[in-house]
Amino acid sequence: RRLNVRVNIELLSVSNPVHKKDLAVRLTDDTDPFFLYNLVISEEDFQSLKSQQGLLVDFSAFPQKFIDLLQQCIQEQNKDIPRFLLQLVSSAPALDHTPVSLNVVETNPFKHLTHLSLKFLPGTDAEIKKFLATCLKRLKEDKMMLEEKLKKTEEDLTRQLSYTQQSLSEKSRELDKLKNEWTSYTTALSNKHSQELTSEKERALQAQTQYQQQHEQQKKELENLHQKSIQQLQNRLSELEVINKDLTERRYKGDSTVRELKAKLSGLEDECQRAKQEVLSLRRENTTLDAECHEKEKLVNQLQTRVAVLEQEIKDKDQLVTRTKEVLDATQEQKVILEESTEEKQRHIEKLETTIKSLSAELLKANEIIKKLQGDLKTLMSKLKLKNTVTIQQEKLLAEKEEKLQKEQRELQELGQSLRMKEQEVCKLQEQLESTIQKLEESKQLLKTNENVITWLNRQLSEVQMAKKLDSPASAHAGGRAAVSPLGMPDRPSFHSSGISHPISPLYAFQNFLEPTHSKNGNSQCPVQLNSQLSKLSRCSDAHTVPAAGHAANKENGDPLGLESKYLKKKDDSIPLRGLSQNTLNSEYLRPYVPAKAQPAPKAAATPASAYFPG
Repeated sequence: RRLNVRVNIELLSVSNPVHKKDLAVRLTDDTDPFFLYNLVISEEDFQSLKSQQGLLVDFSAFPQKFIDLLQQCIQEQNKDIPRFLLQLVSSAPALDHTPVSLNVVETNPFKHLTHLSLKFLPGTDAEIKKFLATCLKRLKEDKMMLEEKLKKTEEDLTRQLSYTQQSLSEKSRELDKLKNEWTSYTTALSNKHSQELTSEKERALQAQTQYQQQHEQQKKELENLHQKSIQQLQNRLSELEVINKDLTERRYKGDSTVRELKAKLSGLEDECQRAKQEVLSLRRENTTLDAECHEKEKLVNQLQTRVAVLEQEIKDKDQLVTRTKEVLDATQEQKVILEESTEEKQRHIEKLETTIKSLSAELLKANEIIKKLQGDLKTLMSKLKLKNTVTIQQEKLLAEKEEKLQKEQRELQELGQSLRMKEQEVCKLQEQLESTIQKLEESKQLLKTNENVITWLNRQLSEVQMAKKLDSPASAHAGGRAAVSPLGMPDRPSFHSSGISHPISPLYAFQNFLEPTHSKNGNSQCPVQLNSQLSKLSRCSDAHTVPAAGHAANKENGDPLGLESKYLKKKDDSIPLRGLSQNTLNSEYLRPYVPAKAQPAPKAAATPASAYFPG
């Protein structure tokens, strides 16, 4: 079977009569208060153990190495096939006050290797009594601590209540004052603004009427002046247009005559060029003829027969030259005449241009007059715009004052909302006070229930002691086991020493108790394996059928022995036992225990681990 077991490791230093160090190891079960096995190893015992099992570690390093092995078992406990196991082997069919051996086993596919094997002895009645006494002492200390904390919290809460009530009263007074001030202030502002608005509206209406009258008068005067100036300009324009038409007609006629004369000039110039070309050609011929004459003079003797013919040709040529000279003279005369006519026409054109210049100057003067009139119109329009801007600014001032009124109204609304928020905060503070009062009542109820648990434990201890005094040692042991409450017992104390410790599982209620020993301890919870053949446990055996009369009656009637129903509920974080039969689960050895919550001790701690019991 598989079971969670707590392992406490402690180094004890003894100085009387000789200074020695002993290693104390204790096995306990939180579900079974009578499950207690002890082992004390001295330095001489460790030397024999080292020689028997072939250990390579000294006595000073042995506790830490043992804790490392236990931590490896804890790490492998949640796996389906763990590599490291902690086996608790007993010779008897059940764990009933017989020596057991604790083996740290490493599993591999070939072999199970035992790294360490330790033999434990069961705990005596005196050790169990000592353990229960330390549990009671721890409970009383926790009760005193809780009562002191409750008193402090009550005082703090009462102070906070008084302070909050005072602050609430002061804030309510301030709110009333603010409300009165704001109402008076808003009424005064509204009256002032209403009076100012009425006065400004009247002023604006008066100014608007005055400006409208002035504007209409100025508009009429400007319209009359504008119409008169427009009529004058129109008359002037009509006259200028008539003059301009006459001048344009004259200009067009002069242009046409100039064009005709230019055409004639071009024709005459062409003829002159042709005559010049002919003259040039004649001169060239003369030069050739002179050359021929020289040649002929040279050949006079040879060409006497042809002299008469050449003389005639010379005469003809002389006649042609005279004719050409006459033609040139006539053309020069015609050219002089044309030049005189062109000069006269140019003079006429200059006169026309002067007249056109005078007309253009008059037109420029007329345009300047028109521009001046337009500037006057612009100045008048700018004055009108200024008047319009003044009116617009006054309208803007009115709009700004209206916006100020709206802003003040919004501020009034925001103040109202802030007052509502403060009232809501006051309600929330009252709700918090009510919740704190409820928490105080619940803590008082928890204190009462803790006191009931402590009284019940005291009663059970007294009954156990009375039963042991009356009965024989064998029957006393059986009765003590049967007198255990179905709720289980609190946790056993840990060995307080010089610093070997492990973290504590949240499944355990009471974890470490003070002892006046100066020693080194380590507390861990690791898997334990029982290889003994477990037979079905009979509840009708002689060792388990000697319960006290009061307990039997309570079991039959379903009475929870003075505890409330919330202590009998099963917790969600409790670890179930696997691999047990229904009879063993119902036996007194494996009853579920739900301990009360307690503060962890600062010195030592325990680590949870699940024990594995095959079979």
